[in-house]
Amino acid sequence: MTQFVRSALVATALVVGLSLSSAAFAQEPGHNDPIEPLNRGIFGLNEVLDTIAFKPISAVWNTVIPQPFRIGVANVFSNLDDVFIGANHLLQGRGKDAMTDFSRVLINSTVGLGGLIDIASTQNLQKGEGDFGQTLGVWGAGPGFYIVLPLLGPSTARDTVGRAMRIASDPRTYMIDAWSYGLTGLEFVQIKADNVDNANLIDSSSLDKYAFSRNLYFQRRAAIVQAGRDAAGAR
Repeated sequence: MTQFVRSALVATALVVGLSLSSAAFAQEPGHNDPIEPLNRGIFGLNEVLDTIAFKPISAVWNTVIPQPFRIGVANVFSNLDDVFIGANHLLQGRGKDAMTDFSRVLINSTVGLGGLIDIASTQNLQKGEGDFGQTLGVWGAGPGFYIVLPLLGPSTARDTVGRAMRIASDPRTYMIDAWSYGLTGLEFVQIKADNVDNANLIDSSSLDKYAFSRNLYFQRRAAIVQAGRDAAGAR
């Protein structure tokens, strides 16, 4: 992801955030998609990019790159992600979960050789799930309207703001150099490659891939937010 894409996403999120009404802090609405024609256009563009670029790159990654290297790369980015997961669990009032997340970071960053090896999972410290979009949902924000982001794919008004918060808090955002771009690009390829099976399942599951992807996204995000609310309520 280039600096331009990062900046564009932040700007989009700011606009979206300003457009969120107080109604967003109420009951979860249905599949709100008022800009469907625009979303379908961006969805189509993403599909073309996937076909001509990302799927071939993912195929090379999954078949040519040795599995130990792929696992190590995934573990490193997962370890970095645990920092943000822990921060969000703290914001949600889930101190015990946050302690687990930060313990994972400490163990995997040291004994796990900078995160290359997921030692923490073998010590009954399982990886959690949390992001800024989930945190906003736990705080009471509804998802808002559906948005398809260039390159990044399905999102909502709430999750787009959450993504921007993640980008704004990531040190790589402010590292304007080849190293930062290389790390971000490698993470993007790794995520795409790891989700090949899910993408193939969506391809074969519906004649209207756009609607299927939208519905699946709303269902998954609703489940993630509800899980966060349940966990926060249990504290």
